[in-house]
Amino acid sequence: MSADSTESHLYSGLAAKARRFARRFGARELFWKPVRVALSPLVIPFLTERTFEFKGQTLRCFYHRYNITWAAERGVEIPIARSYLEALLGAKVFEVGNVLPHYYPSQHEVVDKFEHGPRIINVDIVDYAPPTRYDLILSISTFEHIGFDDEASGSSGAKILAALANCRRLLSERGLLVITVPTGYNPDLDQMIRDSSLGANAEHFLCRAGRRQWRPGSKDEALKCRYRSPYPYANGLLVAEFTRAG
Repeated sequence: MSADSTESHLYSGLAAKARRFARRFGARELFWKPVRVALSPLVIPFLTERTFEFKGQTLRCFYHRYNITWAAERGVEIPIARSYLEALLGAKVFEVGNVLPHYYPSQHEVVDKFEHGPRIINVDIVDYAPPTRYDLILSISTFEHIGFDDEASGSSGAKILAALANCRRLLSERGLLVITVPTGYNPDLDQMIRDSSLGANAEHFLCRAGRRQWRPGSKDEALKCRYRSPYPYANGLLVAEFTRAG
């Protein structure tokens, strides 16, 4: 992520975090998210197993208490990320935004400016310049926050492009960058998706068809999906693939 200071971002201070959460996700979620988290151990065992189609594969939705994957887009983002990891076993991997280690034992490096923990490198992704080149770089619902939730000045579009460009520079010759982002959340990002200005080599869209049901969709369909409506959190999702920058 990118921010002007670590005192002004999505994770700073309980009161500020509550205000930003209400602004982005709706005031009702200040009540409902803690309720869903508390009830997760009781709810998850009774949920019907769901599957969804992605790139010709049938993947199982992922239910977990952390960030209530069973009620949000994480339910499909996690299995999608795992599908790339499994397709590139033994690859040199790093992750932008600390997500996968919350769900699985992970050995890959993570770049996250604000979260702290084992193997997490606290640096702005734009400034990350290791000597290593990576075969796979993953980022799950992180790029939509760049320049938007960190309250940096100006349009978030330029900051997102700078982060993408640096990630692509860090890829090995045949490396792959994969990001997932919700549609309907960051207006600048939505416009970039609409204009095809992200520079992705491939784009895959999913649309929500029910509380725990997702289906492949077109770009136009995903961009018409509203965030928080009719279901909590994302109702449209982009999975974008990028190869090494020339």
